[in-house]
Amino acid sequence: MTTTLPARRAAPAPPERARTLFATLVFLVLLGGDVLRNATSFWGWGVVCGVMVIAAAVVVVRHPPRVRTLPRLLVLWLAFAVVSLAWSQYPAASAIGIVATLATTLGAVAVTSTLPWPSIVVALGRALRLHVGASLLFELVVGVFVRRPVCPVYLDCSGGVPDAFFWSRAELFTGGRIQGLQGNSNILAVFALLALVVTAVQLSAGQVTKNAGRVGIAAAVVALLLTRSATTVVCAVAVALVLLLVTTLRATPVERRGRVYGAAAVLALLAAGLLVLARQPLLALAGRSGDLTGRTDIWAAVLDLGVQHPVVGWGWVSYWIPISEPFIDLAERNGVVYLQAHDAYLDVWFQLGWVGLVLFLLVVVGVLLRAWSWATDRRVLGVGREAAWSALDLLPVLLLTHLLVHGLTESRLIVEWGWAIFVVVVVVTRRDAYGWTDRDR
Repeated sequence: MTTTLPARRAAPAPPERARTLFATLVFLVLLGGDVLRNATSFWGWGVVCGVMVIAAAVVVVRHPPRVRTLPRLLVLWLAFAVVSLAWSQYPAASAIGIVATLATTLGAVAVTSTLPWPSIVVALGRALRLHVGASLLFELVVGVFVRRPVCPVYLDCSGGVPDAFFWSRAELFTGGRIQGLQGNSNILAVFALLALVVTAVQLSAGQVTKNAGRVGIAAAVVALLLTRSATTVVCAVAVALVLLLVTTLRATPVERRGRVYGAAAVLALLAAGLLVLARQPLLALAGRSGDLTGRTDIWAAVLDLGVQHPVVGWGWVSYWIPISEPFIDLAERNGVVYLQAHDAYLDVWFQLGWVGLVLFLLVVVGVLLRAWSWATDRRVLGVGREAAWSALDLLPVLLLTHLLVHGLTESRLIVEWGWAIFVVVVVVTRRDAYGWTDRDR
């Protein structure tokens, strides 16, 4: 007689609310890098990031993603970035940058390994609205009670510093551009546009109440008006045009979509030509100089260095390390040393050469195709022509549009919140092609 032991039961998954709360915290920390550095110094930021990395590692170990659902091109690109340490021109800086990139990726994978897409949207929306709302409250407190510029805790501004170094310039009531908790008008504007897009989609999908949705949208619009970011305006136009095209395609039978694509291509070419011909008047209207606020000089400097190692690059570093050559004074303007190429694609080429850029662009093309299919072909709650469109399926392509267009003039796409959101969309659109089940949580 043999005794059969009962099958070992898997540990119960944590409640959905707890998983969503964890994802919200991950997004809050990733979005709040500048906030934590300004408020607690780099040491405080490092401690918080270290705790979150450990928590993310525990989550991924307990709930590992299925190997076949992982985006292979993304894994290959990450592997190439790690291997670039072998030929890096600044090995210590590369080691730091590689660890930071892998840690950010781990945080994004931890979110996707435990939650379906709707819950990820809930977490991202909450984090964005909290950042935008807290930034407006911060500027209000500074403007009403402090009434003078506020310096980050790690800087001594008593001797006079460039305006870009201030956490807040107390310009809420002076007509200047507010900077928010991020200490950067452009980044606050990016968060505001992301919050506007995500909240509008959530409101359409019924994920937030009407009152909460309206408050979130109103706060985002106010932040956009008070930051007056030209780059974000361009991103907003791109997102609006993609949304218009997608909604048009959703209303068009498949056999007639070719005409819509053709018309969209013609209009896009005409718009591109108009932008080239009228770029100077448009820049003047936006209050920007012909050199795009010094970006052309930075691009030229990076190009001059990039051609020295064009095939495999100088070595991955993600955000430039200011104590390493050649970054100490590579991009200096008005006493401020900028630590990025102000173009994500140029930055990837500079750091990983043509090999790394091609791999990165393949990742971009792949996720764009999947996100476009989500937006134009996926339907729920029915079969065939009777099926309903899901508003949440619009979000991946809208987020990608924002991130990729923003990447033309900023490198945030490859660091912190930009990279994390990008990885989340890459992983989810790949994973959900295989279906989402409770076993994946």
